[in-house]
Amino acid sequence: MKLSQFYIDDIIKKAILEDINYIDAATDYLLDENAETSAYFVSKDQGVLCGIDIAMRVFQLLDDKIEFTLHKHDGDEVSKGDLIAEMRGNAAALLKGERTALNILQHLSGIATATNACVKLIEGTGASVAETRKTLPGLRALQKYAVTVGGGKNHRYNLSDAAMIKDNHIDACGGIKGAVSKFRSKAGHMLKVEVEVRNFDELYEALEAGADVIMLDNMNPEQMTEAVKVINGRAKTEASGNITLNNIAEVAKTGVDVISLGALTHSVKAFDISMKIK
Repeated sequence: MKLSQFYIDDIIKKAILEDINYIDAATDYLLDENAETSAYFVSKDQGVLCGIDIAMRVFQLLDDKIEFTLHKHDGDEVSKGDLIAEMRGNAAALLKGERTALNILQHLSGIATATNACVKLIEGTGASVAETRKTLPGLRALQKYAVTVGGGKNHRYNLSDAAMIKDNHIDACGGIKGAVSKFRSKAGHMLKVEVEVRNFDELYEALEAGADVIMLDNMNPEQMTEAVKVINGRAKTEASGNITLNNIAEVAKTGVDVISLGALTHSVKAFDISMKIK
């Protein structure tokens, strides 16, 4: 998965403008504008690295003469004390870009690390791990990229990608069958439909309506196991709701195809990385 450079640059520029505004009071008053120095990124935790090229791009947008050497790349497992990257160039640019670069790198590495922990717990089950649309405004593509780096797969990117008929849609349309039928009558042939079900009555209705994907919402492992048997390959199955590291392995063993976790993006812990001036 490769993100468009113009998209990345737009995010970085907005972040730099937010952080620097007019001047960097400390750096601009303390350092000679032509001073040069070397710096490096070092890991202070163990996990999966993600966003290092984006972090380096922060410095390049501030000064295109900055040079860097990468010792670790996206997807690499890093340990405490590992040297990640070295930078050389204008000291002011390195200091001005430090926080923006680290914010991106720490956040994306946190997502990749959390995703990888889930992926390892369900190895051999046939299930995949996915995020949801519970992402930070403006950062969705970056966050979804980090999920793939951690070994997960992406859910839909936005509301246009596919239709997910949830409880409020169902209630508004008077039932699953009516909602799916209305959708099919208007949507083009490329759009798939996923239906969220909360019980077995809704499950049977979703199957009868011809849903492409059925989300088993907040069901326990016993209910999921039975639901997978009932569906019997007639639709893809997705488990969602209250899934954690403590129960994800048990959920995967039920036979579901996808396990989605909003926590991968909406409340992930930042990965600890520091920048040091040599």
